[in-house]
This record gives sequence, C-alpha cells and structure tokens, in this order.
Amino acid sequence: MQNIEFKAELRDLTLARARCQALDATFVRISEQRDTCYRLPDGRLKKREVPGEAAEWIFYHRSDRPVPRMSHFMLYSDEQARTRWGALPLREWLVVRKVRELWVLGNVRMHLDQVENLGLFIEFEAQVSRKHDVKTCHERIASLRESFGPILGESIAGSYADLLDQAQREPADE
Repeated sequence: MQNIEFKAELRDLTLARARCQALDATFVRISEQRDTCYRLPDGRLKKREVPGEAAEWIFYHRSDRPVPRMSHFMLYSDEQARTRWGALPLREWLVVRKVRELWVLGNVRMHLDQVENLGLFIEFEAQVSRKHDVKTCHERIASLRESFGPILGESIAGSYADLLDQAQREPADE
C-alpha cells in the first residue's frame, strides 16, 4: 500500500479541530497509542498497541524529508509479524506514546497528535488508489497545508521515534 504523508508541528489543537470541522471532515475517534519501534536494516517497523484493539505491526519505507513524501507500507497482525520476522523477540529501539485524534476527509486521514515528551503535531496521509493517484494525493495534501497554514509549525522530516531519539541524545539544559 502507498500513501503521501506530511507531518508538521501543530501550534493550536483547538484551532486544528475547528479547521477539521470547517472542512466537513469526519471525526473518527481519539485513541491512546503505544508504538514500540524496532531498528531494521531495511525499512522501519513499529508495533502499535491501542487499548481494546488487537496489536498492529506497521512495516514501511519512507524518505526523511520535511515535504510531502511517498510511504510504502504493510500492515501485519501479531501472527503475521511472527511469520515474517520470526518467533524470537525483536530488539526494541524505543517506545512512542501519543494521544491521536483521527479525522477523515475523503481519502485523507488527518492525525492531531499529542506525543509524550515531544508536543503537538499534525499529520496528513492521503491514501493512493486507482481513484486517487499520486498526483491527486499531492494536490490534496497541498490544499490541506494551505488551509491549515497559520496553525502549522515546522515541517517534520522523520518519524516521532527519530525526534524522540534526538531529544534523548541532546544534553539537558542546566
């Protein structure tokens, strides 16, 4: 599967919700998510756990650039992940905890994320399909970036795990 993704800091959660409503996006849910991230030689892997739901493994390839970019991904159940990566436990890299508010507008998922120890972020994911080709997905993301413009902060090149890893490596201010 493929999608076009864009992630940025979010300046105001209340205004982001209001913008979603003004665009007639559909509110889906708020969920607490725990993503256990693993380092792999090829690609990225995380196990997503949400209370009351089956765990989901997400394996993906995506460049680290602060612009809308293509992501190739596969979703696996626990059983499928064991078949793919073996029964022995993988070596954990780090854990990202967040509260995610999910809104949907057409083929675009909008995530309003409150990430523990990092802050507020927004992510747009436009699902590529026969009906929505790559060009159309980029156009949808561009339109949303313009619409949310005043409440977007810096664009984010990597993953939350990358940001958390960087934050943990930086010396604490004294």
